[in-house]
Amino acid sequence: MITGELKNKIDSLWDIFAAGGLVNPLEVIEQITYLMFIHDLDDSDNMRAKESAMLGLPYQSIFAEEVQIGERTIDGTQLKWSVFHDFPADRMYSIMQEWVFPFIKTLHSDKNSAYSKYMDDAIFKLPTPLVLSKVVDSLDEIYEMMSEIQTADVRGDVYEYLLSKIAQSGLNGQFRTPRHIIRMMVELMDPSSDEMICDPACGTAGFLISSAEYIRSEYGNKMTAEQWEKYGSETFTGFDTDETMCRLSCMNLMLHSVINPQLNKQDSVSKDYQVKDAYDLILANPPFKGTINKENINESLLAITNTTKTELLFVALFIRLLRVGGRCACIVPDGVLFGSSKAHKNLRKELIENQYLEAVISMPSGVFKPYAGVSTAILIFTKTNGTGTDKVWFYDMKADGYSLDDKRQPVQENDIPDILARFAKLEGEAVRARTEQSFFVSKEEIAD
Repeated sequence: MITGELKNKIDSLWDIFAAGGLVNPLEVIEQITYLMFIHDLDDSDNMRAKESAMLGLPYQSIFAEEVQIGERTIDGTQLKWSVFHDFPADRMYSIMQEWVFPFIKTLHSDKNSAYSKYMDDAIFKLPTPLVLSKVVDSLDEIYEMMSEIQTADVRGDVYEYLLSKIAQSGLNGQFRTPRHIIRMMVELMDPSSDEMICDPACGTAGFLISSAEYIRSEYGNKMTAEQWEKYGSETFTGFDTDETMCRLSCMNLMLHSVINPQLNKQDSVSKDYQVKDAYDLILANPPFKGTINKENINESLLAITNTTKTELLFVALFIRLLRVGGRCACIVPDGVLFGSSKAHKNLRKELIENQYLEAVISMPSGVFKPYAGVSTAILIFTKTNGTGTDKVWFYDMKADGYSLDDKRQPVQENDIPDILARFAKLEGEAVRARTEQSFFVSKEEIAD
């Protein structure tokens, strides 16, 4: 969450785009993301150079002395944000348009990579040198304020606030999953460097990025060269139906050292997507309140839950995509837990009878405010294809560290540390009474 001066500064940046004639929120976010990507490339290149020097390892900067742009060879240092941001507006604009933008579009050597595929259509849309100059100055001020705040998530919070503008404009029916909820789900699942991780409704890749950060933090100093290679290319897979989201995800993941993420524009519940038994871990917040034309839905999903409701179809999809032994943590609306239709009951029966439903964490309805007031829960299950469930752990989350109104201000009350501690030692939960905040419920009672 960001407040005060930094929030005002981001709003002012948005106003610069509007004054320049760019008012489509997705286009504005795309252009800001490109510029943040260019800024961060400079920072990350400097950091990797310093790390390599400390370790005595060779390092080839992406801003090498000479860089090939089309048929021209230019001084690579002029592509660095820290260099060109001081240039006069006209010169900066021509460098951005003629050199920097073509440079970032060709960064990935594999022309079949997701990055190359989605960046190939990227267009520099800032209309004038003056608008670019104002935007660059504004971003410099935002980065300076972020460095002064020095909290672990400030950059992510800034980016999430930018993305919230999509939701405010009502585009795509999307609302962002709060970062602290994503982090909690990732910590609950404890992803490892050897797992294949997927989000079939990835948006801007929040779950994949949080998983990547977690793996680097927990296992980075123990990973082999082979594991790092896999981490950068095979570990993370995401799908989204929106090409802009795929493009934002690619840049986002590249800045988190996932050089070649497996990202595809894909309607993952449709007939043309047949993948199954492919992933070890799924983390997702799939679309709610949507319906799909029945003729387009994959039959394997209808066999589990005969419905057109996206919140049911996606849970069925997660079951299909996981390998036996694979795990899932996903957010669902309360209707999935309590809906009385045959499709709702069949999905719950599948989770209880044929898979292992380990936990249901009920979240307060304010978690997604101000963008939505829907009541939701987190389902945690393992694909067993037959073993079934004996008992399910329920937790009633009443607070997540933020006020549950539209302002979402930080507060003292926060159940997340308790959830993480109790989930790590579920054997101790057996003695808990129904009157407490967490307890087990038997399969028989759920079936009844």
